[in-house]
Amino acid sequence: MATLLYRLGRFSFRRRGRIAAVWLLLLTLLGVGAATLMGPTSDKFSMPGTESQRALDDLDRQFPQAGGATGTIVLAAPEGAKLDPAAVAPVVKEASGIDGVTAAMDPFQTGAVSQDGRYALIQVQFDKAVDEVTDEQKSAYEAVGAGAEDLRVEHGGEVMGGEVEVGSTEALGVLVAAVVLVVTFGSLVAAGMTLLNALIGVAVGMAGLFSLTSVIELTSTAPILALMLGLAVGIDYSLFITSRYRQYLGEGLEPEEAAGRATGTAGSAVVFAGATVVIALAGLSVVGIPFLSVMGLAAAGTVAVAVLVALTLLPAFLSFAGRKILPRKQRQAVGKPAGEPAEKGAEKGTVTEGFGFTWGRLVTKLRVPLLVVGVLGLGALTLPAQDMRMALPDAGTAAEGSPAREAYDLTSEGFGEGFNGRLIAVVNGTDAQSTAAAAEQATALIMDTEGVLTVAPPQLNEQGTTALLAIIPEAGPTAAATEAAVHDIRDRVADIEGADIALTGATALGIDVSEKLADALPVYLLLVVGLSILLLMLVFRSVLVPLKAALGFLLTVGATFGITVAIFQEGHLAGLVGVDTPGPLVSFLPILLIGILFGLAMDYEVFLVSRMREDFVHGADPQTAMVSGMGHNARVVTAAALIMTSVFGGFVLMDDPIIKSIGFALAVGVIIDAFVVRMALVPAVMSLLGRAAWWLPKAVDKALPDLDIEGEKLNRRPAPETRDETPVSV
Repeated sequence: MATLLYRLGRFSFRRRGRIAAVWLLLLTLLGVGAATLMGPTSDKFSMPGTESQRALDDLDRQFPQAGGATGTIVLAAPEGAKLDPAAVAPVVKEASGIDGVTAAMDPFQTGAVSQDGRYALIQVQFDKAVDEVTDEQKSAYEAVGAGAEDLRVEHGGEVMGGEVEVGSTEALGVLVAAVVLVVTFGSLVAAGMTLLNALIGVAVGMAGLFSLTSVIELTSTAPILALMLGLAVGIDYSLFITSRYRQYLGEGLEPEEAAGRATGTAGSAVVFAGATVVIALAGLSVVGIPFLSVMGLAAAGTVAVAVLVALTLLPAFLSFAGRKILPRKQRQAVGKPAGEPAEKGAEKGTVTEGFGFTWGRLVTKLRVPLLVVGVLGLGALTLPAQDMRMALPDAGTAAEGSPAREAYDLTSEGFGEGFNGRLIAVVNGTDAQSTAAAAEQATALIMDTEGVLTVAPPQLNEQGTTALLAIIPEAGPTAAATEAAVHDIRDRVADIEGADIALTGATALGIDVSEKLADALPVYLLLVVGLSILLLMLVFRSVLVPLKAALGFLLTVGATFGITVAIFQEGHLAGLVGVDTPGPLVSFLPILLIGILFGLAMDYEVFLVSRMREDFVHGADPQTAMVSGMGHNARVVTAAALIMTSVFGGFVLMDDPIIKSIGFALAVGVIIDAFVVRMALVPAVMSLLGRAAWWLPKAVDKALPDLDIEGEKLNRRPAPETRDETPVSV
């Protein structure tokens, strides 16, 4: 692999103009495609194979007029006053007149008025699904009641769900990344080129993704996740290759040869690291949940583009930069004629020992205490994860002051939280008589269920063969009591004869999503851990190194879950990250976090341990090899971790609770994995194992292919003369 990438790097270096032109042309074409073909994203979650999804599908067929999006307009009179039917009627009429609204229910006719007469709920039914409701219709819905005097009017319901927008807060992460690059490289040219290369890759990936939205339904969080990951890994991968290029220039190689070797060595690690991220994200498809599969594939696509850009466009940029990518003093030292003395501390081919070497030697001395403190500390941080609850987010966790949150709070104030989490029982019978009998029997059983506040009279379709029962639970949508009530209702109505009864609604769908994901989580974790062991065994030709890496990954995941639960679910220090209302974690966060952190953890593992193995196979003793690996790569891994943390941390500033929690969990996970697991526990274990770390049974050694991730073949070959007139074939 290293030899092939070496040739690719030299080819891109020599054909810099053509390579840059190809990527710019591709960016232009995809940009035009995105501008002309981009379709809307969706907040709709489909769950094939679940009872709630089956009921929704039946509803579309048997009761289409009730299958569209719904909205709830909440009215409140001034404190101490009661609502006047004459004042409410114009609001109902205005809602009924919205294009696409099939019905708006007068609360005084449906009984949706609070006992004190101060609050009322107007149920609004649209004829289209929520992702098909136009912006004009949403704007008209939000304007209903604007002219009502002495009334507080709030607009809620699923129709209020909107697309997540990227704002200026995410740019803060890029700004921090730029500062880290300048400090790391000591060169504005190197920092700017690395950042530009990553931004072009992200732009290409996002343009391609948006070009597909006309034929593929994306959830509103999928592009944000793709942007988050594409930007983070794009900067990191460019950073790794650029750092190795600068190292080779410092050793006296010509720029073209340095670019080729950097692409062959660091580029091999980038390919492996990128492949693990792509495989882990694409592996989300095995869960069998469409929206999660699309999210994973979208993010995997941007990561794959980031890898391609790093391997081709970056060497072209390096050709434009040449030796200017080095700090001025280092350029002068490298460029001095043979025999002329270099400045002190900048001799050609030497490496000035920095903190990485010092830290590596310190770890050797303190390896046992470090291991004990690190493992026990991460274990303690994992403890809150045992109480982790998962649910789809509702308006109760939306940002304070947002329209959806205002409507949620006002409904809870007037009626109780259960009115925000209403359930729907769909009764399908063979004829009107059996349907009515089953609906009556189901109503009685459901009313007698613990956790149920009330059941509305059945609504029948024109044929009378399908009935809808609106169920109001006592607790909120994500409460444990509501989840228990859903299971109890399903158990109670399962034996009713003469009709098929299924429970659905946003609340029931969220519970089904969470349970299916919870069941898939152990399987996916086992798949990811098994994959990491296999891949690392191929790379490092060792048994204990992959096992150590997998155990470290489990420590990272556990501690990250624990911290995220403590803040987002239990509310400890929640105000520091802008969490207004603690609640269950979004149901797909844990499995998504495992997939992403797996890839990122393997990034750091490969870049640190590959140098240790490289020095070991070249004759260094295990302790010296470990210190060398830390010394040469600690700086770049630290910079990479800081960049990823800053990029992910920028998304914590968003109001959307899903994106906020994903950004926070990824930022915390990167900090733990890079600075605790990889920079402390990994070298401590490697030092403790010594030569045994590289043991591999001979039979396995012969069976495994030689991937040459470290570029050993390149290091054994002499540097060829650089002749610009002779192209390098690939």
